Amino acid sequence: MSKEQASVSDIFRRAMALARENDGVSLKDLRRRLFDEFKGSPMPPLKSLTIPEQDSRAPEEDWTAGLPLVRRGIQQEDWREIVNGIVLSLEQTLQYERQRGTLGQADEWHDRTVGIESALQKGLGKWMPEELMKLAEEKSRKS
Repeated sequence: MSKEQASVSDIFRRAMALARENDGVSLKDLRRRLFDEFKGSPMPPLKSLTIPEQDSRAPEEDWTAGLPLVRRGIQQEDWREIVNGIVLSLEQTLQYERQRGTLGQADEWHDRTVGIESALQKGLGKWMPEELMKLAEEKSRKS
């Protein structure tokens, strides 16, 4: 039976899940598990070489660190290179969180809402209908 094609984001989410399930797992073991799980699968699409949910966890220069390796792996059809890139990105993100906390927590420089919050609220008030504003406010209170 053939395996389904996974995106780079799917592989990264799987790496995160494995790291959370096995606290203290070595990077070598994590690479081996990912490789064993995904080898033989179709290569991830090159057009969506992103990990969108990482944007709010660490600075872009950290979570994108392994993407050049992933790109090269996809082009060469080399799962080891893809897994190495995914694990590098994961390692950088986890290391950032361990050292500094979540993005924006440790300093204002990384907080993406600094300096734009008032303009954002003004824009929403001007362009978003009142009933949609109420709905969005209710949803944000629930979560």
